[in-house]
Amino acid sequence: MSQTIQHIVKSDNLLISEPNKFHAEQLRSEEMIINVGPQHPSTHGVLRLEVISDGETIVDVVPHLGYLHRCFEKHAESLPYNQTIPFVDRMDYMAAMNSEHVWAMGVERMLGIDKDIPKRVEYIRVLVAELNRIASHFVAIGTYALDIGAYTPFLWLMRDREHIQRLLEWICGARMLYNYIWVGGLYYDLPVGFEERCRDFIKYLKPKLIELQQLVIENKIFVQRTATVGVLPLAVAVNYGCTGPVLRGSGLRWDLRRVDNYSVYPELDFEIPIGKGEMGALGDCWDRNNVRVLECYESLKIVEQCLDQLQGKFIRTREFDPQALVPKKIRPKSMEFYIRGESAKGELGFFFKTDPAGKSDTPFRVKARACSFHNLSVLPEISRGALLADLIAVIGSLDLVMGEVDR
Repeated sequence: MSQTIQHIVKSDNLLISEPNKFHAEQLRSEEMIINVGPQHPSTHGVLRLEVISDGETIVDVVPHLGYLHRCFEKHAESLPYNQTIPFVDRMDYMAAMNSEHVWAMGVERMLGIDKDIPKRVEYIRVLVAELNRIASHFVAIGTYALDIGAYTPFLWLMRDREHIQRLLEWICGARMLYNYIWVGGLYYDLPVGFEERCRDFIKYLKPKLIELQQLVIENKIFVQRTATVGVLPLAVAVNYGCTGPVLRGSGLRWDLRRVDNYSVYPELDFEIPIGKGEMGALGDCWDRNNVRVLECYESLKIVEQCLDQLQGKFIRTREFDPQALVPKKIRPKSMEFYIRGESAKGELGFFFKTDPAGKSDTPFRVKARACSFHNLSVLPEISRGALLADLIAVIGSLDLVMGEVDR
């Protein structure tokens, strides 16, 4: 009877695999090279981690990028400013409205029309951006719970996120990639009845957020799994350029909506939640997730205030045209310009170098400053010495979207 061979070990497997930073001859006898991802869902689809482990203890982690190839910057340098917005959507596709908002603000400031944008347009922009921020945080918290073994919170949060997706789809016809915020205005005004349905959603969501805190954030198993895991000291976070909930989870109250006071945010009342080390160490995985939940409460407050303005002082009229200031041709003067804004994951910035002659509607150079890229870069620092099982918990707590990492 012949014996079936199930697996053949080839001595040159490591040599013919994807390029690694470490090689077998560099390792001590008890160390191993383990590839985590890129196909594993917990690495968010397209991230490969080269892990050096000593038993179950992580010695080093090397993130390897380059599996998504969005090519955003090359697209932006070959298209007019207004035609790039659909590609902006595809960077952080979980919070596309926030990305559109930053891009549109940057081009408007270069054109010198940013002060002329109607207040109704500005309040609608902030309204949809904050709804999208909540939806993005729901994905972050839901998939994080799924990564570390909790299935029910993921289903609950996807259910509630679906309400936001339907509201945004009602506005512009798209569920995730919107092309709604245009340079100089909006694609269209809010549909009739949107404000009322949005208020109904807020009433529905407030008790659900309390449930979320009880089911996940205050859950004993969740606390044990995340407290004092992946501790990010504030100095390290600042030096690596971390922003958003990752930075605020380490205790720094830094939010560009308050720091830069762009759009109508100075007119709105909301707090900036920060990590306090309540369950473990300051800046751990629990703090980062708790900040995201608390930000959902603050975003709801912002949405309510926007609705008050849109149904009050800046109510819909027949004469209102959201495209009144949309330029036919966008030809900024020769300049180098940087714009930034607070996306759901942190500081999203765009550096523009316009046509040197000031006669082209296509930028000479565009560089995107992606928050997920900086947040990912700190992963080796906070993973060394941790257990291999905790690596997935650390990755998930950073809330990465590879679309804006691999630009």
